[in-house]
Amino acid sequence: MIFLTALPLFWIMISASRGGHWGAWMPSSISAFEGTCVSIPCRFDFPDELRPAVVHGVWYFNSPYPKNYPPVVFKSRTQVVHESFQGRSRLLGDLGLRNCTLLLSSLSPELGGKYYFRGDLGGYNQYTFSEHSVLDIINTPNIVVPSEVVAGTEVEVSCMVPDNCPELRPELSWLGHEGLGEPAVLGRLREDEGTWVQVSLLHFVPTREAKGHRLGCQASFPNTTLQFEGYASLDVKYPPLIVEMNSSVEAIEGSHVSLLCGADSNPPPLLTWMRDGAVLREAVAESLFLELDEVTPQEDGVYACLAENAYGQDNRTVGLSVMYAPWKPTVNGTVVAVEGETVSISCSTQSNPDPILTIFKEKQILATVIYESELQLELPAVTPEDDGEYWCVAENQYGQRATAFNLSVEFAPVILLESHCAAARDTVQCLCVVKSNPEPSVAFELPSRNVTVNETEREFVYTERSGLVLTSILTLRGQAQAPPRVICTSHNLYGTKSLELPFQGSHRLMWAKIGPVGAVVAFAILIAIVCYITQTRRKKNVTESPSFSAGDTPPVLFSSDFRISGAPEKYESREVSALE
Repeated sequence: MIFLTALPLFWIMISASRGGHWGAWMPSSISAFEGTCVSIPCRFDFPDELRPAVVHGVWYFNSPYPKNYPPVVFKSRTQVVHESFQGRSRLLGDLGLRNCTLLLSSLSPELGGKYYFRGDLGGYNQYTFSEHSVLDIINTPNIVVPSEVVAGTEVEVSCMVPDNCPELRPELSWLGHEGLGEPAVLGRLREDEGTWVQVSLLHFVPTREAKGHRLGCQASFPNTTLQFEGYASLDVKYPPLIVEMNSSVEAIEGSHVSLLCGADSNPPPLLTWMRDGAVLREAVAESLFLELDEVTPQEDGVYACLAENAYGQDNRTVGLSVMYAPWKPTVNGTVVAVEGETVSISCSTQSNPDPILTIFKEKQILATVIYESELQLELPAVTPEDDGEYWCVAENQYGQRATAFNLSVEFAPVILLESHCAAARDTVQCLCVVKSNPEPSVAFELPSRNVTVNETEREFVYTERSGLVLTSILTLRGQAQAPPRVICTSHNLYGTKSLELPFQGSHRLMWAKIGPVGAVVAFAILIAIVCYITQTRRKKNVTESPSFSAGDTPPVLFSSDFRISGAPEKYESREVSALE
């Protein structure tokens, strides 16, 4: 916006051009409020050699050519004007001084248009100047707002109204400026074409809340009812501020999740959803959804929303917690140990929330932790009784998984007390029951005969293994005399054990006293005992093992009388029904 307070270029050109040519100078455009007046400044010139006695002039409306019969606005010779201008036009300038300034009063919209001046020096010395002025009849002040208004940066807003009516001077006031700033009135200023304006300025620092604010300016004319108002909406630019976003989200594995990010900014922001630096979705919008179908544990984590435009950016994060059942537990640690060693076994899994982890063997819970992902089992100085199958079970409210593992305890042979000999008729059978790991070798020694028989001699020795127990039966036939001494010797890489097998009955001479019939009965009893022991061990081995395979989840049931101290009621400790 340019204002001149010195002599305008219009009048400088007039002064410099005197003395020579037909020419006129007036503002190309001029404006005034409806109902007021307007003074159109005008200067003209003609050749000096003409020297007219009287100078006359005519103002035409919208056409410079008399033959088109344009409306006459003012005519100095006859004072005859078009009805639209009767009583509303008069000449302010002195034509003799080459001043053709025109005053129009009681302006109405139909008077807006082009105004041409024609100089009349008498006779043929008449000239219609091509220069003309366009009159604009207005009814609102002009509020000038900078092309860019940024929040936090001071701006200047101006209100400009024409002040080209010498009879009525406008006064300016601001509307809706409360809280923005105090106006400063600059007063009457001359424009570069010789017209005048009244200007008032308003300086303030806008906030983002000022976006869309209607700022008004009022022009009033004292001692009249004339009053004009104009408004402008502030288009305040500001950086994004995220105003809408999910709080932390919990979702069950396989469900649908919708994350929302909404931001306030001007212009609208570019919204971007990201996770671990990867862009998942983006769009220029005030709000943006991120849809996650059938969420998995791998989608658990922190999601970020970034909002940005040319004036700044904002970002916020939201945590997504995917709830899921425990994964199949992983068991790490010793699976083979020597008797007396310390065994350390670790069982771990993943779940959300953290599970209850339990390690048990048969009906006994050996270790348990609550709301932890790893469980450590320590077995100091393992014994053969620690050998067997174990289960690690992980569970939370979303499910249960289990893993079976075996601990093998290796130890030197132990000859069990049920080992003995029995005789019937002329046959002797000796039973040697050995517990060991790994499997031992078994030999029967007859010292009186300097003979040793082992399990490779199938015609004399029958061997059967059940779990860690090996049963060997030595059969000797043709024993008419008193039965011999029999020593059972068992050996593996951890040691050797020997035992002289006792005969059934109170004395070795019983063999000679019972007779043939008694021998038959004793032999039958021996066979029955062997079968009973073998079947009993097999049956025990079956009942000691859970009824599910290593890859299955054991059916864990909570008993009402056993509970882990400190655990919530929904996580009661359990005993295995399959082992009962």
